[in-house]
Amino acid sequence: MTAIRVLLVDDDPLVRAGLSFMMGGADDLKIVGEAGDGGEVEALVESTRPHVVLMDIRMPSVDGLTATERLRSREDAPQVVVLTTFHADEQVLRALRAGAAGFVLKDTPPAEILDAVRRVAAGDPVLSPTVTRRLMDHAADATADTRRSRARERVAALGEREREVAVAVGRGLSNAEIAAGLFMSVATVKTHVSRILAKLDLNNRVQIALLVYDAGLLDD
Repeated sequence: MTAIRVLLVDDDPLVRAGLSFMMGGADDLKIVGEAGDGGEVEALVESTRPHVVLMDIRMPSVDGLTATERLRSREDAPQVVVLTTFHADEQVLRALRAGAAGFVLKDTPPAEILDAVRRVAAGDPVLSPTVTRRLMDHAADATADTRRSRARERVAALGEREREVAVAVGRGLSNAEIAAGLFMSVATVKTHVSRILAKLDLNNRVQIALLVYDAGLLDD
């Protein structure tokens, strides 16, 4: 089995050491590099070719959100899991809209952090329960009407079946669960998801879920 290659990005050497120690006991994970600032990330990705980047938010020169935006604009971008003690709504949303595949708080149990890396590497986005609650609640803010209108305009580009799949993704269902619920094969679900991402110019399933939330398609 090929080990999942992980790049650690955090300005605290003790945090990096702790993560490195924690992952050192997992045969399927391999730390391929470390960085203390977001400005180092792109060069390290070029040289180490990680599958997953564990990215802190607050760093001295280039913050993790900016680094994530830069990284995810690349065609060969690895998956990014934002790992931080900071979970203000605007930071969560900016990270996810930038293309991060996960957002995990640093007080998450070690086993769950390792599981998050594995799941993201396999293409399954991960959000901590705290972040999920914030994500579900964010549509109630003052800009909700404008955001909903814009989201519905974008969703209108989808066909009926694609829209059904998008809503199922927004509900957090796996491909197998979507296939069973909509009476289609898993391969067909994957095809629909790929088409949704291409049509709406999105990076991953988390961004599909955000758009579905914004459009108000889960209100029922």
